[in-house]
Amino acid sequence: MYRFKTKKGRNFVYRNKNCPMNIQTINQSIQNQKEQLLNHSLYNKVKTIDDLHCFLENHIYAVWDFMSLLKALQNKLTCTTTPWLPIGNPEIRYLINEIVVAEETDLTIDGTRQSHFEMYLDAMVQCGASTTQINVFLKNVEETKNIFVSIKQSDLHPNVKAFLDFTFRVIEQGKPHEIAAAFTFGREDLIPNMFTEILKNFQQNFPETDLSKLIYYFERHIELDADEHGPMAMQMIAELCGDSEQKWNEVQEVSVLALEKRIGLWNAIEEQVEHKHELV
Repeated sequence: MYRFKTKKGRNFVYRNKNCPMNIQTINQSIQNQKEQLLNHSLYNKVKTIDDLHCFLENHIYAVWDFMSLLKALQNKLTCTTTPWLPIGNPEIRYLINEIVVAEETDLTIDGTRQSHFEMYLDAMVQCGASTTQINVFLKNVEETKNIFVSIKQSDLHPNVKAFLDFTFRVIEQGKPHEIAAAFTFGREDLIPNMFTEILKNFQQNFPETDLSKLIYYFERHIELDADEHGPMAMQMIAELCGDSEQKWNEVQEVSVLALEKRIGLWNAIEEQVEHKHELV
């Protein structure tokens, strides 16, 4: 049995009596990768405004592809076609739809509504980072109608390409518990602690730069994911896997790979930051 309570007082309990694996064993199996991410040397390398721009211009791809994981889950676990039918578990439907609302139409710092991706783009513009590359990439995605072709044709760092390719390979496989694993252990469960480290670094190194929109974005994610979304996503994993040892094993494999791809993304950004310093 695994039990927890969110800050809003919601209780979650899930059991899988006939299976040796559960949320705790998954967390234990990915502890090494999580520690690598939380203690990554990248955080101490982002010291100048150019470094910050480099970080944002690469991290934006993780902000963008997150929505595809979420939408894939919405398509798999709720009814998004007509005629509508009450398919699946109502608790999971609630979880997915609540996160979609927050991610697609959250309140901005100005009180209007935007997706988190659009909020991040605005934050990039506010601090002088370029949005040209991501906009060119998304235009290519629309033109090719094939995400894998667009990734291959892009001039992104190989590790950024690998990060994106992994996300969409998991989605293409079409297994809800694997998509949920990449979503939960690769993103929702990781974000609060990781973003706290990033935010701490930004506030120390750029006191003169207006990062109000960027700080709002990170603080919003920390608030949402630590309180409700992360714990609810854990419940979703447990519901999808049940007593199936095979599904729990696949969740473990995807979770490890998702974190390793994120480490690869951080390595890529660090490499580009260091390269810029070498050119100065």
